[in-house]
Amino acid sequence: MATLTDQELIYKQIVDFSQDGILFADRDGIIRLWNSGAETIFGYKAQEALGQSLDLIVPEKLRERHWEGYRRVMDTGKTRYGNELLKVPALKKDRIRISVEFTILLVWNHRNEILGSAAIMRDVTERWQQEKEMNERLKSLEDQLELQNNA
Repeated sequence: MATLTDQELIYKQIVDFSQDGILFADRDGIIRLWNSGAETIFGYKAQEALGQSLDLIVPEKLRERHWEGYRRVMDTGKTRYGNELLKVPALKKDRIRISVEFTILLVWNHRNEILGSAAIMRDVTERWQQEKEMNERLKSLEDQLELQNNA
């Protein structure tokens, strides 16, 4: 049985125990890595998610667009999202829709061939809901002010 080097053990612990969801999907969009943070965010245990398509967490109405972009990135090895924080809806195991923010990175082998993509994700549903409510209150106050000014 192979033992991990200290460096490998450090990497493994960081990935395995991060509160952020960390996942890796191969070129075909099949989930190959699913950490404890992803389990907490999405409600699927690793053994349920591993080997499944990313459709597991991508809302149905966004799938066509998602796969179009995913295939393009896998074919070209280029993504415009490498330096951006993405904000998208996602689905939990109980089919409740949540808001997630994540960064993605492409993963390459030693022959410079793309293996797939990794994502580091955070559930921001509560913050998104608070911002939405605050914007609605602000809009309501602005409307009231405009009515008073026009009266």
